Amino acid sequence: LDVQALGRLGQVCRRLRFLSSRDLLWRRIARGCLNSGFTQLGTDLAAGIPVKERVKVSQNWRHGRCRREMVLKWKRKQVAPSSSTCLMPWMELDGEYLYLSQAENIQAYQLCPDGTGVQRHPQAIFSGHQEDVCRFVLVNSHIVSGGGDGNIVLHKIHGSYSVKFSAHEQEVNCVDFQGGLIVSGSRDRTAKVWSLSAGRVGQCLHTVQTEDRVWSIAISPLLSSFVTGTACCGHTSPLRIWDFESGQLLTCLGTDFHRGAGVLDVLYETPSLLLSCGYDTYIRYWDIRTSTRKCIREWEEPHDSALYCLRSDGNHMIASGSSYYGVVRLWDKRQTRCLQSFHLSSPTSSPVYCLRFSTTHLYAALASALHVLDFTAL
Repeated sequence: LDVQALGRLGQVCRRLRFLSSRDLLWRRIARGCLNSGFTQLGTDLAAGIPVKERVKVSQNWRHGRCRREMVLKWKRKQVAPSSSTCLMPWMELDGEYLYLSQAENIQAYQLCPDGTGVQRHPQAIFSGHQEDVCRFVLVNSHIVSGGGDGNIVLHKIHGSYSVKFSAHEQEVNCVDFQGGLIVSGSRDRTAKVWSLSAGRVGQCLHTVQTEDRVWSIAISPLLSSFVTGTACCGHTSPLRIWDFESGQLLTCLGTDFHRGAGVLDVLYETPSLLLSCGYDTYIRYWDIRTSTRKCIREWEEPHDSALYCLRSDGNHMIASGSSYYGVVRLWDKRQTRCLQSFHLSSPTSSPVYCLRFSTTHLYAALASALHVLDFTAL
């Protein structure tokens, strides 16, 4: 039965309404919907929410029906008495909390239970950097952050445990953390692998000479390799995969990148599928099982803007953040053009530095504000 048939069946009587609302009947439909909580492999990432409700909310994502709200604002950072510069916030979602970097701190904000945004005051603050946090990741109740001071800081969320060590000669632009290993990339044209095992915390296992500034980095789900996204100025290939064990180059992704086509964000969906975006205005979808020379799909930002960040639902939907006017775009992998777009920064322009979403809300961090799109409100 399709959506309409199940909906009509539920209007016949209470018993049929109950039977037609069972998750088992809606699961097949949900796997074909946008952001319904199911991955390509069928894993349910939102098991606590009825599947029928997720299918209903998915229609709002597809048609761009949402309520917009600016839930947090912050001042631009003063660098001199007569000038200021923009913060470049990063964030992560974890259950009932949103973690947001602001200058040298990472702050934990509790999400409002009624879905109206976030609490105005942070529940916890994680510090340790002397300069701005560039990026951080949240894995297994641990926060690993890289900062403009060249340091990496590890915090345990539920406790006072923290570790700080000097990692690079210049700012740490990106980090990732899995399986007791940290990878970091820096403006100093290196990527490094760090140990967190007992007795070896903060020990550098490998230093990779990338010949270029490293903007993004991600560990393969198999924990056998990692990918770096670089500036594409000193090396012709901005996407390269490296072996964890030896630190040697395994392969380069793509060919014929023009100079300056740096990769600002990269994301593994599965051990063989990954997404990338950056200065050349394209989202690219790579399948390293079939070819490393050419991506299997690509989508171009229609207004020729650099793409600062992206996120995937693990199935059909991609969300991207552009470099001008706070533009967030939703993409359906099965289509060639942008599905929906939202302009969050007008009349002043700001990049979308980071975005995250659940099955019901999308959060976008701009230069001086956090915006929320609520797709359950309509």
